[in-house]
Amino acid sequence: MTMPNTPDASPLGKPAAYQAQYNPSLLFPIARQDKRNELGLSGTLPFFGIDIWNAYEVSWLNLRGKPQIGIATVTVPADSRNIVESKSFKLYLNSFNQTRLAGPDALLELLRADLSSGFDAPVQVTLTLPDAFSKFKMEELDGLLLDRLDIEVTEYAPDPSLLKADHDAAPVEEVLVSHLLKSNCLVTGQPDWGSVQIRYAGSAIDQEGLLRYLIGFREHNEFHEQCVERIFMDLLRQCKPQKLSVYARYTRRGGLDINPWRSNFTTGRRPPNLRNARQ
Repeated sequence: MTMPNTPDASPLGKPAAYQAQYNPSLLFPIARQDKRNELGLSGTLPFFGIDIWNAYEVSWLNLRGKPQIGIATVTVPADSRNIVESKSFKLYLNSFNQTRLAGPDALLELLRADLSSGFDAPVQVTLTLPDAFSKFKMEELDGLLLDRLDIEVTEYAPDPSLLKADHDAAPVEEVLVSHLLKSNCLVTGQPDWGSVQIRYAGSAIDQEGLLRYLIGFREHNEFHEQCVERIFMDLLRQCKPQKLSVYARYTRRGGLDINPWRSNFTTGRRPPNLRNARQ
């Protein structure tokens, strides 16, 4: 078990010398629970889910010193004790750049062991080699586009009171999408750009209020995973849907993208890991 740290002690926002020899100690875990406490979450979580990481800058040397490349996909359960700070993840991956390994399986073995230790939960890791790159497809999130609405926005902080549902009307099942999600790194304040898909069943959610709420993250500082859990909990508490899932696809930074998904219904489909146009 790897002990978690605080965000302000992470490598974010600090000069870092890239290490090109394998070094798992570069991974910087941060406990999920501290931010969940802010949301009033303790004990059994009201959701399950995963965080899908795609690492596009993975390279190592074979035993003869020839560079190898691949794209790694890491799937982390939402009930893992920790997240791993993304810059430390990048530094860790770069530590393979001049490391000789027997082959892709040797790399996968190290990735699975090190990342499972960092996240403090078993993680799934796959590695796609260049001869299979053509299998990667692009597709936008499906759903009714909230961004079509012509609204006025004056506040740029997430306000749960904007979330309303019509509990007097017949229940609906629908999927809503916005590409206007922007939040900022918890430590550095650098912008994080994303698209979000909300799938729910229950009283119809007011779409204008929902769009204003999502735009409200524009000056909000939190990690990707924390933003998605905040959106999920605010919708669950304010609108009380019977079923709810929230999925965000964030653009990559440092060769990594992070795509959190949270759901409270077991028949919800695990989201496809399909790259959006901005990714």
